[in-house]
Amino acid sequence: MDMKHFPKTIDTGAYKSGHIQGIAIDPVKGYVYCSYTQLLVKLDLQGNLIGSCEGLTGHLGCIDFNDEDGKVYGSLEYKNDSIGRGIRKFLGDTETEVETSFFIAVFDVDKIDRPHMDACTDGVMKTVYLKEVVKDYNESGENGAPHRYGCSGIDGTTFGPKFGQTDGKRYLTVAYGIYGDVNRADNDRQVLLQYDVTQWDNLLKPLSQSNFHKSGPEVPDGKYFLFTGNTEWGVQNLEYDEGAKKWLLCVYRGKKPHNPNYPLFTVDAASPVEVNCAGEQELSLSADGILHEPSGIRGWNFPRGAEGIYAFGNGYYYVSHPDKLEDGRRTAILHLYNETDLKQLS
Repeated sequence: MDMKHFPKTIDTGAYKSGHIQGIAIDPVKGYVYCSYTQLLVKLDLQGNLIGSCEGLTGHLGCIDFNDEDGKVYGSLEYKNDSIGRGIRKFLGDTETEVETSFFIAVFDVDKIDRPHMDACTDGVMKTVYLKEVVKDYNESGENGAPHRYGCSGIDGTTFGPKFGQTDGKRYLTVAYGIYGDVNRADNDRQVLLQYDVTQWDNLLKPLSQSNFHKSGPEVPDGKYFLFTGNTEWGVQNLEYDEGAKKWLLCVYRGKKPHNPNYPLFTVDAASPVEVNCAGEQELSLSADGILHEPSGIRGWNFPRGAEGIYAFGNGYYYVSHPDKLEDGRRTAILHLYNETDLKQLS
C-alpha cells in the first residue's frame, strides 16, 4: 500500500461526547471513522467532517471497517453499571434504568453524508443482539460473584481469520469487557467470540432505544479464552494485523500486583488452539512478547492503542492520542506509527 496518501497526523475534530473509543479506516475510499462513545463521525484523510451519526444513549466502543461489505461494525452496550449510568448522566438523564443489552451496531457508512444524522431513525444503522454476552453478564461466576468470567459486556471488535488460521473466511471477532475486580481469579482471561456475519442478513434490525429487540445468533461460531491476567474493562481495542498475522489486544492496565499488567498483548494467528479440561478453547500469547517470569505472561508496554488503533497490514498503524478540551469537548489526533515505533516504545 502506498502510504504517501496517508498523513502523519489526522485531527479528528472535537465533540461534546464521551472520549474516543475506536477508529476505522477505509483505505480505498480514503475515509476515517471514529467512535466517540455516543456518536460515530466520518472524516476524510485531511480531517474534514463528512458526516456524523448521533443520538445513541448507550456505549459505542471499538469499531472496524469490513472490507467485504463496506460497512463499519462496532460494539454497542446498554447497562446499569457505572459506565451506563455515567453516559445517561452525561446526557442529562439520571433516572432511566435500561434492560441490559449488548449489540453489534452495523453502520451503512455510504449513507452518512451530513452531520447530526440520527442513528436510529435515519436508516444508517442496524443492530444484532448478542445473546451469548447477555447470558454471561447475567450469570454468576466464581464463588457466586456477579457476572460469569467478570463479564462487563463487550468492547473490542475486528475482522480476522478463524483463530488458529491465517487464511480463509474472515469472522467478526468481539472481545468481552471484563470488570477489574482484584479479589477474584475468574476474570484473569480475555473472552473472545467469533461470528460469521455473512449469516446475519435476516438478523439485522433497526434499533429502538426504548424497546430493544433480541434478534441475534443463538450462539457464536467460536468462543475462546486468553490468559493475560486481569485488565481494567477487558480488551478496549482489538485489531487484526494482516501483514504480521497477529491479533493486537489493547487494554487498560490491570491492578493485580502479582501480574505484569501490560497494556498490549498479541496473539499469533497461526498459533494452535488448545482445548482445556473444561472443553474451552484456549489461545496463547505471542512468544516474542516481553516475558514476566513469575506469571508466564507475555506482553508489551506500548502505552497507547486502548482508545483507537488501526493496522494497515504493511507495518504501519494509526494510533489515537485522545485529549479533553477546556470546554469539556473530547478530541483526538491520529498519529502514524510503524512497527519499530511500537517496539521501541515498549
